[in-house]
Amino acid sequence: MPELNLAPQYLCDSAALQECGDAVTFEVLEWGQVAPAFAVRYDNVALAYLNRCAHVPTEMDWQPGKFWDLDKRFIICAVHGALYDPPNGLCVSGPCHGAHLVAIDLREENGQVCWYPSERFQPLF
Repeated sequence: MPELNLAPQYLCDSAALQECGDAVTFEVLEWGQVAPAFAVRYDNVALAYLNRCAHVPTEMDWQPGKFWDLDKRFIICAVHGALYDPPNGLCVSGPCHGAHLVAIDLREENGQVCWYPSERFQPLF
């Protein structure tokens, strides 16, 4: 069985994540399969989730990196219209009400944003 890589993975400089701005997209290996993910900043906190709607497993951005509803209050699934509360990924409106986006551990230090691998999520390389 291969060893898990638990080293922090550089994602971007902090300045790349603007408050309720475009997402920084990236890919992870989820249980060995490539999966799209995204990071955004909300309420001055950097957050990351799999780019997968909790209703039907489809990518949610309406254009690459565009995840916000018109008011920039919720993460929206462009396919189903589900609205997710950014701090916790909880679906607050739509066909998957009460379900959650899958979070990826993200931390910000010294002007850099890194994601942290786990048993479930590993880097591509």
